[in-house]
Amino acid sequence: QVQLVESGGGLVQPGGSLRLSCVASGMIFRINAMGWYRQAPGKQRELVATVTTGGTTNYADSMKGRFTISEDNAKNTVYLQMNSLKTEDTAVYYCNANITRYTSYGKGTTGRWGQGTQVTVSS
Repeated sequence: QVQLVESGGGLVQPGGSLRLSCVASGMIFRINAMGWYRQAPGKQRELVATVTTGGTTNYADSMKGRFTISEDNAKNTVYLQMNSLKTEDTAVYYCNANITRYTSYGKGTTGRWGQGTQVTVSS
């Protein structure tokens, strides 16, 4: 089955930076889109940024100018570069992907979520 694994989370001070990675593995025909979402304690899961295989990106307003999403199609990987981090950025960050995968009968398209990686911004 297709699996997403996030990494790169950790503890940083306000103003610091982190780079998150998400790697998709399995019998993948094509990754149509990948993105990052986050969920803070007591909050709903929210969009951070998305990117399509064609390179179109989308950011939440609070992330623009601070976060950058990028992809490496050859590695089936998406990255999130986070700069100028604030305490309010503290959350679990989840990778999401829309994937066309090989099946026993041919191909099928499905969505997948990773398990998440914790980002904590604190002084």
